Amino acid sequence: MKVDSINYEVSGLACGGRLVYDPAGATRRPLLLMAPNWRGVTSDAVERAKELAADRYVAFVADMFGDGNAPKGTENPLEFLAPLLNHPAETRRRIVAAFDVMSHEAERRGIGDLERRAAIGFCFGGSNVLDLARAGADVRAVVSVHGILATSMPAATGAVRAAVLVLHGADDPISPKAHRDAFETEMTAAGARWYALTFGKVVHSFTDPAANNPPISRYDEPATRHGYALAHAFIADAFAGRP
Repeated sequence: MKVDSINYEVSGLACGGRLVYDPAGATRRPLLLMAPNWRGVTSDAVERAKELAADRYVAFVADMFGDGNAPKGTENPLEFLAPLLNHPAETRRRIVAAFDVMSHEAERRGIGDLERRAAIGFCFGGSNVLDLARAGADVRAVVSVHGILATSMPAATGAVRAAVLVLHGADDPISPKAHRDAFETEMTAAGARWYALTFGKVVHSFTDPAANNPPISRYDEPATRHGYALAHAFIADAFAGRP
């Protein structure tokens, strides 16, 4: 897999994303924007993008913090993320910019199919891709995986163009049932095509093999395996125009 570093700017912030693709691909592939967890564009995030892209997609890892602003990993995640979580308009500008950069760079290289674009996000990234949908981006599908579901800026009626899938742990304390209920109410009021799968006895960060901080976060292999299978099938259905 080839990994290209892509520099771009949004709101005066210098950002650095990663375009991940198989240069031997014979046809233009669908585009998958990947919004990583709260640690940002790390080597682990790039490896996850490689696994997701494989022979399916051209993937782009979004930079939501800007060069030099990513966390060291020792911070309290919610405290570190508070400036963006409390300013959803700025968060949406950043994820929409990453989506546009992905589209431009894949088109410039002749490797991407702009008619088939999707997004997937993990933890904070799950919030980011939901905000991409809330912003009305021309994206076929978005998948939030153990994402932050609450927002102070809910989607307007008719704004969400994407099919939306949420994969979540029933015991996730970051977005508990009250947040899931509010999200479902928001999506229904917006007229969105939304779907949700909740895994029983599963907590936050269930796709991260390094997560082991119960009862907050813990890796869960079956939820990861089933979640990825459903995510890929959901995106394929959206590309095929199946509701």
